[in-house]
Amino acid sequence: MSLNDKYAKLVQYAQASNVENLTVVEQDSVLYVTGSATAPVKDRIWALYDEIDPDMRSGDLVLKIDVIPGGEEIYEVKAGDSLSKIAKNYPGMTWQKIFEANKDQLKDPNIIHPGQKLVIPL
Repeated sequence: MSLNDKYAKLVQYAQASNVENLTVVEQDSVLYVTGSATAPVKDRIWALYDEIDPDMRSGDLVLKIDVIPGGEEIYEVKAGDSLSKIAKNYPGMTWQKIFEANKDQLKDPNIIHPGQKLVIPL
């Protein structure tokens, strides 16, 4: 099985997600995948790699995906959360940015409920 076949699911996802400047090159028994993507896309690419090679021991893939601004992440509110507390998990994020991104479901920034799914703008 070629490395392109082994990592086809990962490469197809990168292509479908419009990873910018995506290059996929096999050289010396190593597949090099490079490009730029939003943080959620990069995280999903790494998750796909983890599915294919859970122990990451094969040493046959080099991923160099730079993070570009933009995109969003979905956060599920847990008991005891506040917008300020959630914002601390994301560098440069403020509770105001989270509130603005979720005005369709939040009327008061002080009232959130466990299980709510909030958009975190990246």
